Amino acid sequence: MFGRKKQTPPSPPAQQRKHEYREGAKNRPTPKRRDQEAARKRPLVDNDRKAAKARAREERRKAASLQHQAMLTGDERHLPPRDRGPVRRFIRDYVDARWNIGEWLLPIMLVTLIVSYLQPNQTTLAITMMLYLLVLFAIGDSILTWRKMKKQLAEKYSPSELSGGGFYTFMRSFQLRRWRMPRPQVARGQFPTV
Repeated sequence: MFGRKKQTPPSPPAQQRKHEYREGAKNRPTPKRRDQEAARKRPLVDNDRKAAKARAREERRKAASLQHQAMLTGDERHLPPRDRGPVRRFIRDYVDARWNIGEWLLPIMLVTLIVSYLQPNQTTLAITMMLYLLVLFAIGDSILTWRKMKKQLAEKYSPSELSGGGFYTFMRSFQLRRWRMPRPQVARGQFPTV
């Protein structure tokens, strides 16, 4: 406000500012923020919407193809988030290694449905009651399977990593082995170790 204006010293010429190459140093000037922000700027909506749509569709197709291939081969990198991780891998391998009552449920229900249409009489009631009993056994079997697995997994993993494992076990044990995704990677009787 009062007094003389401070004069800024003149900047040295570009030749004098250059430094010698030093090992381990950056050896270049730090870029200005406005230059970096200008380089990153892109429009929110492309001018050519048709090309942008086609590009997005192609990226989705490639991602879906990678994910499908991972489901067939068991490649952890491209599996969906619900199937990733060593805990989910252990659950899949354990369920795939054993015979589950739940996997026989769908074929038995189909046979029951056909029989009930062919001979609608008193035996249909008995068959239906046996079917309900089989459903209860299948649910009990999957609960026991999860409890057995949970004991083994609790030794190595935290409770937060085990959350959702019971439902995952339940859903996997009720699917036919041939239709399970990700595909089974172990043979029957080949139980995994923690």
